[in-house]
Order: sequence, then C-alpha cells, then structure tokens
Amino acid sequence: MPRNTPLDQNHIEPHMCSIDLRIYILRNLPFFQGLSPEQIKEINPLFVDRGYKAGELIYAESNPAARLFVVADGIVKLTQLAQSGKEVMLDVLKSGEFFGSLTHKPKDQYSESAHAQNSVCALSIEGGQFRQILKMHSQVAIRVMDIMTERLKESQEMVRMISTAPVDQRIAFVLLKLADKLGEKNKVGLLIQMPLSREDIANLTALTTETVSRVMSQFQKDSWIKTGRQWVAITQKERLMDLVSIYS
Repeated sequence: MPRNTPLDQNHIEPHMCSIDLRIYILRNLPFFQGLSPEQIKEINPLFVDRGYKAGELIYAESNPAARLFVVADGIVKLTQLAQSGKEVMLDVLKSGEFFGSLTHKPKDQYSESAHAQNSVCALSIEGGQFRQILKMHSQVAIRVMDIMTERLKESQEMVRMISTAPVDQRIAFVLLKLADKLGEKNKVGLLIQMPLSREDIANLTALTTETVSRVMSQFQKDSWIKTGRQWVAITQKERLMDLVSIYS
C-alpha cells in the first residue's frame, strides 16, 4: 500500500483487545442492546478475544462450525469457493458485526471462510455457551431472529441484483453498499475504508476484472468516483443511486 493512500490504517494492534473495548463492543451488539451493564459484565467472561494479522485466516470453509465471532476492531472479509474453484468475496464486516455459527450441532460446518482484512481483534464464544445466553435472556433470542431475518432479506436483494442487473448497476449497487457500511467523508470524497481492488469488486459482483475496470473507468471519467491503488471514494453518490434506482 503506498504511503500516500487516503485510507485510515490506524487500528489497534491485534493483541490490544482491552476489557473496556470488549465491554463496549458487547454492549453495542444489536442482540445485546437492552441488557443491563451488570448482565453484560456477566456475559463478558464467556467471550474469548484474539488478534489476527492482516491476511490471516480466522476459520476456513467446511471447518467444524463451533463458534460465533464478533469484530471488535478492524475489518473481516468473508469468502466462499465457487464451483470453478475461484474464491468469491461474500461480504466485509466492520467493528460490532458478527459472523460464524449461531448453532451448536456436531456436524455443522462453516459455509464460508473468514479472513482478517487488516489488523483485527475478534471476540468469540462457543456455540453451546451462546445458546445458554439465549435461554437466560429471551429478548436476546428474539433480536437474533430479527437480525437473521433482515440479513436474509439483504442477501436475497444482493442475489437478485447480482443475478439479473446490468453490469454498471451491479457495480454501483456494491459500491453503495460498501460506502454505507465503511464510507467516511474525506477530502477525496466518501472514502470506502478498506483496501479494495478491482478483483475484490469483481468477486462481489460476479463479473470479470476486465469488466469492472471498464465500468469503474467510466464512473471515474464521469466524476462519480475517484480511485487509487486499492482504494475507492464516491464523489457523486446521488448518481450511483439514480443508476441503481432505474433497475429497482
């Protein structure tokens, strides 16, 4: 990564997942919101924290699905092997988002691989222990169901767009999704705060790298985006939104 990249690379060191950070992350998880500070402190010891270096594998697809993970700091990339053998990026997760397994069955396997995109501190809990939390706090179980329902809707929307939309709308849709999740206002525009290559966007849109490069070049020519080596900033978000709405 060149030194003049506009990306913010100031993340904590992987081993510095402090108690205060753990409590803060757990308290703000969607399914734990509403629990008292005392209840959060009771839950905290059930979670194990671990640091991962950029590019490190957190777990692999088809490994036994034994744990639920929460991103405390950094960005996690979820990928899956396609039938062609090509690794496809499914999603990127920021601080406070969860991934892994919510169940606890002996034969369950992870359906994707999880990688640290940069320095990551993650909390994790064994599936059986998480089920105990659900039994103790019924409101948590209800929130988990609501969140999983919303995620399913988002996944269906993504599949519909990627399966049927024209290539420029697919790319605009993915850029907007990433900007909503990871975008920060910067002098170059609404900067997507993660290293993002043409290949990454191709993997998210089921397109070739060449097609992505062609469309991105046109977006940049139209002054809708700015790009550099592995970074993208949106300068005219409304133009991308208009493009997506034509299909929607």
